[in-house]
Amino acid sequence: MASIFTKIIKGEIPCYKIAEDERFFAFLDINPLMQGHTLVVPKQETDYFFDLPPALLGDMMQFAQRVAAAIKLVIPCKRIGVVVLGLEVPHAHIHLIPLNSEADAHFRKPRLSYTPEEFAAIAVKISHAFI
Repeated sequence: MASIFTKIIKGEIPCYKIAEDERFFAFLDINPLMQGHTLVVPKQETDYFFDLPPALLGDMMQFAQRVAAAIKLVIPCKRIGVVVLGLEVPHAHIHLIPLNSEADAHFRKPRLSYTPEEFAAIAVKISHAFI
């Protein structure tokens, strides 16, 4: 059975897309820790992040680096944090989280909520900054 991320990539479930190429897909987390919290996933469905082939893993980090640069251009923050947990969805993924303090990346803190229009506006801003 396809993961929720595969369904998002295929357009079966809507998302707020940031960027895409032939191997990777980036979209806003709909339960964000911070404004601009983005997920980067490979299109190849692999459960465990470190089971990705080494070349794909390296390329995924380079793609994530470009997404992080776009986020940093439009979301006020000191840094973009990178978190790999891998327990919540059986599809390898990276969380890119705008940070002003370490507390911004605590996954037990209450999540932010935005309207669909606010999510769309955030996604457009980051997407337009993606190179």
